[in-house]
Amino acid sequence: MKASVFHGLRDIRVESVPDPVIQLPTDAIVRVRRATVCGSDLWFYRGLWDWKPGYRTGHEFLGVVEAVGSEVGSFAPGQLVLSPFTYSDGVCEFCTAGLPTSCIRGGTFGGAGDDGGQGQFVRVPLAETTLVALPDGIGDDPQRLAAASLLADVVPTGHHAAVSAGVASGSTAVVIGDGAVGLCAVIAARRLGATRIIAIGHHPDRLGVARTFGATDVVDQPEEEAGKHVREITGGGAPHVLEAVGTQASMDLAFASVRDGGRIGFVSVPSAVKRLAVDQMFSRNITVAGGMAPARAYQPALLRGLMAGEFDPTPLLTMRVPLEGVPDGYAAMDRREAIKVLVEVT
Repeated sequence: MKASVFHGLRDIRVESVPDPVIQLPTDAIVRVRRATVCGSDLWFYRGLWDWKPGYRTGHEFLGVVEAVGSEVGSFAPGQLVLSPFTYSDGVCEFCTAGLPTSCIRGGTFGGAGDDGGQGQFVRVPLAETTLVALPDGIGDDPQRLAAASLLADVVPTGHHAAVSAGVASGSTAVVIGDGAVGLCAVIAARRLGATRIIAIGHHPDRLGVARTFGATDVVDQPEEEAGKHVREITGGGAPHVLEAVGTQASMDLAFASVRDGGRIGFVSVPSAVKRLAVDQMFSRNITVAGGMAPARAYQPALLRGLMAGEFDPTPLLTMRVPLEGVPDGYAAMDRREAIKVLVEVT
C-alpha cells in the first residue's frame, strides 16, 4: 500500500509500505477515505520533535472497515467508521473516568510503531472501543464526510479547551489562536453558550472564519497589547480563556487576558512553554486546566451535533489533496498558506 512517511526535516514522502494485517483478535483494518494534516504534525516536520526516518505520519482519519479480529463484534467489513487520534480499551480506570488518552493499553496513531492515518490502510488496535460508527449515507455526501473527518482530533480538541475553561451559558470567552484548534474552540465556546467570544490572532482571513463560527470580537495585536486590550474591553479580563497555540507568548497572553478567579483551558502541544505563572494562579485564584483532548469521549455527542446541523467546521479545510499530495499539504501548512489540509484517499 501507499502511505506517508517521515524522512527528516521538512521531508515527507508517500511511498510503498507493507499492508497491515490483523495481529490481535481486537484489531480491525480500516481502508482510509479521508485524513487530515494536523498542526501538531508540523512539530516533527520542523524538527522540533525527535522523530526518526521511517516513522509513519498522520493521526486523523476515517474510512471503511476491511477486516476485523475475532473479538470485534460491533463492526463489520463495509462499515464506515471514524477514529480518534488515539486508541483505547474503554475499560481501564482512565477510560472509565473519561480519559481515554491515558489508557494503560492505548497509544497514538503514527510514529514509530503504529500505522499513520495518512495512508491507504490502518491497523486499528482495540477497535471495538476505539472506532465510532458513522451514520448511513454520510459516505455519499462529500461535505459531511469532510466535516466528519475533523471530528478525529481538531473539533474535540477545541471542545476540550472550552470544557476545561468552564465556558457556560451567557459567559464571555477569549480564544487565543487562529489556527484550526483555535477556530474549533470558537465553535465550542458558542455551542456551550458563550454570548461574547473574543478571538485573538494575526491572520485576517482566519479571523474572518472565527467570525463566521461565532466570534463577536476579533483582536489582531502583539501579545502585550492584546492582553491590555482584552482587559479594557471586558472590564478586567474574561472569566474563560481558551489557549490554542502552545507557545510561551500565548500562555502569557492567557494570563494577561483572564479575569481574577477565572479559568484557562489549554489544549495545544506546549512544545515552547517553559514556565507557568504559578504566582498569579495563587494570588489571582486562576485555574489552569486542559491537556491532550480525550477525543473518543467527546466524539459521540459531537457527531450528533454535526449531524443535527449545530455546527459546520468545513471552512477550516482550505486545501484538499490526494494521498500523493500529502507533502504539498505539509508545506502549505508550514507556510501558513492553509488552515487545515484534507487528504482525499479514496
